[in-house]
Amino acid sequence: MKDILKKAIELRENGELKEANSIFVELVKTYPDNAEVNYQCAWSFDVLGLEKEAVPYYEKAIELGLPEKDLKEAYLGLGSTYRTIGEYEKSKEILLEGIRKYNINSLKVFLAMTLYNLGEHTEAMKLLLKIIAETSSDESILDFKKAINFYSDKLDELY
Repeated sequence: MKDILKKAIELRENGELKEANSIFVELVKTYPDNAEVNYQCAWSFDVLGLEKEAVPYYEKAIELGLPEKDLKEAYLGLGSTYRTIGEYEKSKEILLEGIRKYNINSLKVFLAMTLYNLGEHTEAMKLLLKIIAETSSDESILDFKKAINFYSDKLDELY
């Protein structure tokens, strides 16, 4: 199985997306309770633009349990996929679950996109502004880091 999985990943990385997807689908049929196979299958549907088809594989991979690096990316993949198919509440829920476990900025950025779609614009901007202020190495941002952090949750206030 490992050799076939490796081959399918290489095909995906080389842009042979449909061929890779076909192999992943067959692997899932043979190894339905393998978290990595489900995760890779989900990813293969995602890169084909077939987000709805990716969902059950992401869900199964997360349910079965993945190594930490893959699990972080599966939370992001599923949360992003839910958002792109209009399942905003599910997107918010899975991204928040990922953030509770890992508290990484990539999940927060995708959560901000979901919050925007839910009409929670203030919270979305607050998240993004804090990430920019805390992670930017741009001197023109760093010069105003304190102000950006201060105003990040006061965007509607007048002074």
